Amino acid sequence: MQHDKILILDFGSQYTQLIARRVRELNIYSEIHPFNKIPTELSEYKAVILSGSPMSVRSEDAFHPDLKGLRGEKPMLAVCYGAQYLAHFSGGEVAESNTREYGRANLSYVKEGETFFKGITEGSQVWMSHSDTIKTLPTNGQLLASTHDVKNAAFKIEGETTYAIQFHPEVYHSTDGKQLLENFLVDIANVNPDWTPDSFVEETVDGLKAQLGDDKVVLGLSGGVDSSVAAMLLHKAIGENLYCIFVNNGLLRKDEFSQVLEQYKGMGLNVKGVDASKRFLDALAGLSDPELKRKAIGRVFIEVFDDEANQIENVKWLAQGTIYPDVIESVSATGGPSATIKSHHNVGGLPDFMKLKIVEPLKALFKDEVRRVGASMGMEQQLLGRHPFPGPGLAIRILGDITSEKVRILQEVDAVFINGLKDAGLYDKVWQAGAILLPVNSVGVMGDERTYEKCVALRAVESTDGMTADWVNLPYEFLQKTSNDIINKVKGVNRVVYDISSKPPATIEWE
Repeated sequence: MQHDKILILDFGSQYTQLIARRVRELNIYSEIHPFNKIPTELSEYKAVILSGSPMSVRSEDAFHPDLKGLRGEKPMLAVCYGAQYLAHFSGGEVAESNTREYGRANLSYVKEGETFFKGITEGSQVWMSHSDTIKTLPTNGQLLASTHDVKNAAFKIEGETTYAIQFHPEVYHSTDGKQLLENFLVDIANVNPDWTPDSFVEETVDGLKAQLGDDKVVLGLSGGVDSSVAAMLLHKAIGENLYCIFVNNGLLRKDEFSQVLEQYKGMGLNVKGVDASKRFLDALAGLSDPELKRKAIGRVFIEVFDDEANQIENVKWLAQGTIYPDVIESVSATGGPSATIKSHHNVGGLPDFMKLKIVEPLKALFKDEVRRVGASMGMEQQLLGRHPFPGPGLAIRILGDITSEKVRILQEVDAVFINGLKDAGLYDKVWQAGAILLPVNSVGVMGDERTYEKCVALRAVESTDGMTADWVNLPYEFLQKTSNDIINKVKGVNRVVYDISSKPPATIEWE
C-alpha cells in the first residue's frame, strides 16, 4: 500500500474503532493494534494515536506500553487515557477528579495561534468521559485548551510533535472533532489524505492478481453487501477463476434464494445455487440454545460448502467477506480473546479437512467503507443498501427450537414488515429491521372465535456500524397498518409487539 498510515494503539476504549473510522473519513488509512502488541516495523507509520481506556493510570494494573521509537520520533496524539498516561509517567500529576466530566462540555479557553486548534474557537462542544483529571502537566507541557471544569483539557509537549486531549474528538458530540483530527494529521503530521475507494479498488485488484495468479478461488455468497463486494473485487482480478456458491439454508427471507440468484446473474458472476434447506433443518431439529443453533448451522454450512468445493477441480483458495471489525473484535486490548457475546461465523479459520488457503479482500475495511467501495465499482444501490442480515438467518430470530412451520410463519411476517417499510419510504431510513417469532402463544379473538396463536416482535434500529444502535421511532400509523396486515395475512399469528430497546444494553438480535 503506497499510502501514509496511522497507527492507533488501543487501550480498551469503547471508542477506539470510532477513532479509526474518523481518521479514514479524512481519506487517511489507519490501523488499530493492542497497546502491548506494537508493530515491530514502525517506519510504515506516519503518526500515532493513543486511545482512551476504562483503566485508570493510577491503578497498579495500569496499561504501560513501551513507546520507544514512537514518542518524540513520530507525531503523536494522546486521547483521554493516553493524555493522562503522558502526564502521569512524565513528570505530571493525575488524580481522581472532584468534578468528574461525562458527556457534553464546552471549551472555555483555546490558546490563540495554535495549528492544532485551527478553525476551533472557545465555546466549541466536546465530549468527555473520564473520572480522573490531569492536575499538573508533564515536563515541558504547555496548556492549549480548558473547559469550565477541566483546566488541562489539551496540551502539547515542547520539543516534540506530541499533543494530548482529555476529550474524545472521534465521537459526533465533539462538534469540531473531525477538524481537530485533520489539523493534527494533515497540517501538523503532514499526512497525505489520498486513501479513497477508487484507490482501494485499484490496489486491491492488483494485489489479488499477484497473490492468486491463475489459481481458482471459491467464495460463499450470502446475498449481503460484504460477500458481494468481495466477489466483485475478485471477479475484477481473476474473472472466471472465481467460483461463487450461494447456499439456501432454509432460513433465508421469503423468496430470497431465487431473487438473489437472479440479481447475481446481472453482475456477470459465476454463481451456483445450492438448496440445502432440508439438511439444515434436520440438523437444527430439537435445538433451542442459540449457540448450539449457530454452531449446527456453521457445521452444516462447512459440510455443504466442502461438498461443492470438491467438485471444482484444483481449487486452492477460499474467499471470505471478513471485514475489519471482525478482525479487531477477535483480539482485546490486552491481547487475549474478547468476551464472546456470540460466535462470528467468519473468524477463527477452517476445519483441518478443508485444505484451502484463505483470501480476504475486505479485511481492512469498515462496513460503511465496503459500501463506498461497492459504489465506486458501479454496483447497484439496491444491493449496497440492503440491511444487514445475520449469518444464521431466521434461526436466531425464531426463539427456541426450529420447525419448518415456524420458518414459514416468520418468513411471511418478515415479508410484510420489510415490504411495508419499502412501500412507506422508510427502508433506507432504517439500518436494520426484522421480525422475531416469540416462543409464546397468546389468546386472541377472530370472527367471534377464540384463538391461541403466536406473538411476533418487530425490530428496527438505526446505527452506523452495529456497535451501538437506537430503536427507530416508526410512525404509529405505519405500525398500526403493519400489525393489521400481519395478523390478517399470516395464519398462526394473532399478536404483534414493537421492540424499543437500544444497544446497549440490549443487542440488535434477540439471540
